[in-house]
Amino acid sequence: MREIGIPHPRLPLPEPGQRDDPQAFLAWLSDAIPMVGHLGIREMRWEREQLVWALALAPNLNDKGTGFGGGLTAQSTLLGWCWTTLWLREHGLARDVVVAEATQRFLAPVIGDYRMTCAPESPKGPDSLAAQLQSRGRGRISLFQQLWCGDTLCLEAHGNYAVLPAA
Repeated sequence: MREIGIPHPRLPLPEPGQRDDPQAFLAWLSDAIPMVGHLGIREMRWEREQLVWALALAPNLNDKGTGFGGGLTAQSTLLGWCWTTLWLREHGLARDVVVAEATQRFLAPVIGDYRMTCAPESPKGPDSLAAQLQSRGRGRISLFQQLWCGDTLCLEAHGNYAVLPAA
């Protein structure tokens, strides 16, 4: 059991220029953030520069038998945190990431298993983040998340993630 106020040990960085094994990262994440094991994440993978999760609806049901907005919000926020953290790790940086701002727009009820995607809002976002980190030692990136239930877009989310200065 995690102790309050005690940081979880970091996962060793992948080889320079390599991405983390998604399943190994997800296992570490479940240890680092106990609620992750209850979110229904079945798979995590990269599709080019987009991070994708496949999720089960059952752990996130609301009283109406559809997706619980609070759980979906937590998932979209965490997916952006994962995108940013994994991008940093691929670039040899073990840094703390926090969500600075997040918004969600619910478009349709989630009525079955679903997938969430996350990518930079701007194609220049990663280059801008790299430049900020180089010049100021900290930076921000804006990400866009979508939740798809089959072919139906059910949620759009935007998040601004801050990379904190090295400790």
